[in-house]
Amino acid sequence: MSNPNILLVEDEAKLAQFIELELKYEGYNVTVVNDGLSGLSNARESDPDLILLDWMLPGMSGVDICKRLRQTGNNVPIILLTAKDDIGDRVAGLDAGADDYIVKPFNLEELLARVRANLRRNQQDDPDLLEFLDLTLNSNTRQVFRGDRLIELTAKEFDLLEYLMSHPKQVLTRDQILERVWGYDFMGDSNIIEVYVRYLRLKLEAEKEKRIIQTVRGVGYVLRD
Repeated sequence: MSNPNILLVEDEAKLAQFIELELKYEGYNVTVVNDGLSGLSNARESDPDLILLDWMLPGMSGVDICKRLRQTGNNVPIILLTAKDDIGDRVAGLDAGADDYIVKPFNLEELLARVRANLRRNQQDDPDLLEFLDLTLNSNTRQVFRGDRLIELTAKEFDLLEYLMSHPKQVLTRDQILERVWGYDFMGDSNIIEVYVRYLRLKLEAEKEKRIIQTVRGVGYVLRD
């Protein structure tokens, strides 16, 4: 299960190192280049999942890189990093093809939230991506988000949630859940489902979010608002 690949094109060495370390800590694979021409060639050759792109770069500007990539049909999500805070500059960056824009100096948590949001937006047509209200599950990366909050799940918790999200608003019986998540030969206590539903609810509602895994008494469970 591969984590997203991020290309960081930034010529300020200390800032680039700081962003790289934080992204790697979050689990991303990061490639760093320090000039515009290297950024453009790397974007074309390595096919990253997202590009963090400084506006002012030696060799070629971030805006020019955006334009070149878009002209060739490359739709990789691009977030521009820049000290330019004028509305005209923001418009110019977005018109060049950037998906998002963040002004230096920026808050790290905001940058990480925008990275997550743009990666999710790019995965909307991905068959590995399941969404229900503000809940997002990627069966390839095995990551789950409630809004921008990453939720750490065990393997079995993930499997149970994936099954529920694959059948939204459909009542699933305990027998169906046992067969699909635990297997036909499961010989343990059927109360295991209640236990894992409770675990999931605790994690999904950790910040007082509304309950979306509902109990249908005498039958099973359903994912609904």
